Amino acid sequence: MFPKKLSEGYASFLSGRLEREHARYKTLEEEGQSPEIMVIGCGDSRVAPETIFDAGPGEIFVIRNIANLIPPCESDVESSFHGTSAAVEFAVNALKVKHIVVLGHASCGGIAAYANKAAPLSQRDFIGKWMSQIAPVAEKLGPPQGDRQTWIRQFEWAVVEYSLNNLMTFPAVRERVKSGELTLHGAYFGIATGLLFVRDPITGNFNAHTE
Repeated sequence: MFPKKLSEGYASFLSGRLEREHARYKTLEEEGQSPEIMVIGCGDSRVAPETIFDAGPGEIFVIRNIANLIPPCESDVESSFHGTSAAVEFAVNALKVKHIVVLGHASCGGIAAYANKAAPLSQRDFIGKWMSQIAPVAEKLGPPQGDRQTWIRQFEWAVVEYSLNNLMTFPAVRERVKSGELTLHGAYFGIATGLLFVRDPITGNFNAHTE
């Protein structure tokens, strides 16, 4: 049977949001999407960008994966599949988004698993392979000095910076950033507090967003 939670949610959507915003959905179908913002976030069910930013249909283009990671642009596209890279390519070249936000969050399971050297969840270990790309981030950060929770948060922030740097390896992203047509942003969401921290592009510090 289809999950009860989803059936009930869909019924609520039909009688609520769809009824209120029917004209918007009709326009989106007829004219297509044209969001100005892309958000690259973690697949963690507690961190839904549409909820955090109170976004309606068609307002933000969202891609989610384990630990909000963006691998560097690779020239060899034949040897494997590149879902996140494809999404970046589509957002930049087709949608012409004006902003890309890399959204990290507190208590990230993927980063914690890497930091704690957790055992693989399967023999194939897709997660381990995916997370192995942040080895240079961990090496640069160094081992915990003092409070481990503070170190984990610094690690989570550093992964956001890693993804931002990798975005600049995509030629189309780099060109549009340099021309002023595209701006990259780093952000971090505190699950327990609901606080949003935004990365200062000059200092690299994450500061509480008050607006």
